[in-house]
Amino acid sequence: MKLHILGICGTFMGGVAALARELGHAVEGSDQSVYPPMSTQLESLGIALRQGYTPEHISADCDEIVIGNALSRGNPAVEHVLDQGLRYTSGAEWLRERVLPGRDTLAVAGTHGKTTTTTILSFLLDRAGRAPGFLIGGVAEDFGVSARVGSGREFVVEADEYDTAFFDKRSKFVHYRPLVAILNNLEFDHADIFPDVAAIQRQFHHLVRTVPARGRLIVNGEDARLAEVLAMGCWTPVERFGLLRAGMADDAFDWGARLLRADGTEFAVLQAGREVARVSWALVGDHNVMNALAALAACHAVGVMPADVAPALAQFRSVKRRLEVLGSAAEVTVYDDFAHHPTAIATTLAGLRAKVGQARIVVAMEPRSNSMRLGAHADALAPSLDLADAVVFLHRPELSWDAAKVMAAVRGEARTAPTADSLIASLRALVRPGDHVVFMSNGGFDGAPRRFLAVLDA
Repeated sequence: MKLHILGICGTFMGGVAALARELGHAVEGSDQSVYPPMSTQLESLGIALRQGYTPEHISADCDEIVIGNALSRGNPAVEHVLDQGLRYTSGAEWLRERVLPGRDTLAVAGTHGKTTTTTILSFLLDRAGRAPGFLIGGVAEDFGVSARVGSGREFVVEADEYDTAFFDKRSKFVHYRPLVAILNNLEFDHADIFPDVAAIQRQFHHLVRTVPARGRLIVNGEDARLAEVLAMGCWTPVERFGLLRAGMADDAFDWGARLLRADGTEFAVLQAGREVARVSWALVGDHNVMNALAALAACHAVGVMPADVAPALAQFRSVKRRLEVLGSAAEVTVYDDFAHHPTAIATTLAGLRAKVGQARIVVAMEPRSNSMRLGAHADALAPSLDLADAVVFLHRPELSWDAAKVMAAVRGEARTAPTADSLIASLRALVRPGDHVVFMSNGGFDGAPRRFLAVLDA
């Protein structure tokens, strides 16, 4: 079968493309924006990429068109598919029909931490000899790819609450019908499709409804909104996880983590109040401890003991663009990070602050997600940057809200730049030896992180 994938460079659709190629299908695709790391992965698989959504990019001999959720009516390629009566489907439905039958699906859902938790879980199952398949919303350093079919029974999927396609407005994760579902957290996001947090909770409950009684729900025990989701109805055993802070009982959660180092690089894992494993690894921050804890609990749900696999996390290398160190030059360390929500920004900076101490942290930010561009997070953005010493904000002319007002509320030094070029120039004048510069965007950022590193190196 020959497939054309519309929106192929999205993290999810790129994974679908990799799975289809591994299954022996001929694959081609097009996208409006083609940039690494997904474009690099696809090109290495021999998948032809075309820039732009024009009907001419869809080969006449394609058997099926897989349409990403970034495309809507009015898009020339979509209109061509409909007018010509071509066979089409969504990425989530293609995955459910072609990859998941006969597998035990482990789905990782939540506003934050999906990609990292999915990667940790895949890594642990792989180290346990389970040879899992997976689809991760990013390129996993330890696997070198974002998706693989796998030869084992388990398939781990990043379960996104975003809608499926222009013709299917359900959240993608309702298609997966998991045996085990991790619910990491729940906050308001995706302001372009959800009117309020209650609408997101309803979608999460649709996911809860699909998990069988023989399965397991691994739920953040600290999240009140997830508790409200479960209160809507639950038919599956629930195990709650959380951080054991000072004064808390060891059995406060079914799965607890007690920090052995403040930056989260070492912690003990407790099951029902009894220590069952210790982790020493390179990742920092309370949020990553929670991600690892959820993954270890999910492993246990399918018969993999945490004590057997937790030591492997010492070699875990995470995902590209999750506080990824791009390099150092002129005594300045440069990071690339995917943070796109105020909570994710704050937790990422907290982890970095715990690691670097009093060293200066400089943030370069692109408000790229739909929610960011709509201004849904504008009020929370300045407080999320409190741990940064300086911020340079990419304020493109098309941004509809007042970035200057947000920057005026930032605790540290703050400035705006209208283009990536001027942002790089502003950063170069701002930084000094010993600084840590974090680029934050869930898009390409016009290649600014690596371009800035090259400027420093020169």
